[in-house]
Amino acid sequence: MRRAKISVIGAGNVGATCAHWAAAKELGDVVLLDIPDKEGVAKGKALDLLCCGPIERFDSMVTGTSDYRDIAGSDVVILTAGLPRKPGMSRDDLIQTNVKIVKSVSEQIREHAPESIVIVVSNPLDAMVYTAWKATGFPTNRILGQAGALDVARFRTFIAMEIGCSIEDVSALLLGGHGDDMVPLPRYTSVHGIPVSQLLSKEKIDACVERAKVGGGEIVKLMGTSAYYAPASGSVQMAEAIIKDKKRIIPCAAYCENEYGVAPGQKGKGYFVGAPCVLGAGGMEKVIEIDLDAGEKKLMDESVSHVKDLVKVVREMFPELA
Repeated sequence: MRRAKISVIGAGNVGATCAHWAAAKELGDVVLLDIPDKEGVAKGKALDLLCCGPIERFDSMVTGTSDYRDIAGSDVVILTAGLPRKPGMSRDDLIQTNVKIVKSVSEQIREHAPESIVIVVSNPLDAMVYTAWKATGFPTNRILGQAGALDVARFRTFIAMEIGCSIEDVSALLLGGHGDDMVPLPRYTSVHGIPVSQLLSKEKIDACVERAKVGGGEIVKLMGTSAYYAPASGSVQMAEAIIKDKKRIIPCAAYCENEYGVAPGQKGKGYFVGAPCVLGAGGMEKVIEIDLDAGEKKLMDESVSHVKDLVKVVREMFPELA
């Protein structure tokens, strides 16, 4: 039986950690790719990771490269390429820089891995998922954005810490965008079936939500750089569900039209927004629409509006992506 293949674009902290988790889980063979100037970094990290196999007992082949021909036959491509926002850089500056990078990478994916499913991690996420969709020309089920898996993991962690229970027993759900655009859903959060509202006060639940919203910023303040273990873990969780056809329900940035009132009746004019999805061999196989109360719907509408604003900026800067 053919072994699965996962390609990771970008050998920085997030990309290299994606390769680490994918190899350790033995999901398949892993290709770690970066630009020619950083080919040595990609090859060095790949070789270092490969040498963990005898100790950690995984058999995945890990290859470093700068040649896109090496991603041929990939089942999943995890796209982490892009620059972090630097001091003095506006949102529009970041969008312009990273759209160019993600557009270029996506065109290479289209050429060399045309049957792959793409998981986008680059920021600002909603704009980058849209860019990858337009630049690859892939059907919407094969383009996904990773943010919800990370945000839910943070929320579950903080709830478990507050209660003093195992994180394995906490089940939670969040919608919408990353950070301030997050739509918290405490009434869909439970601990081994027990509504979290019976275990924590509203104030403590709200505090956990707020901490999840700024979880990335908290880490940046502590160590001076963006998080990478958890973002990579969330990306590989999605990849595993796809490669193993697990039909897992994982929140991610997925293409929506009628769902959540994103673009009702506008065929082909939807947007990628954070929602719970069934992930399997077909990629994003179904968006699950849940009932929202008035407050939750208002927050979701605001989150969708911000996504539309980001996409509008991309379209104005790059008319070819409209």
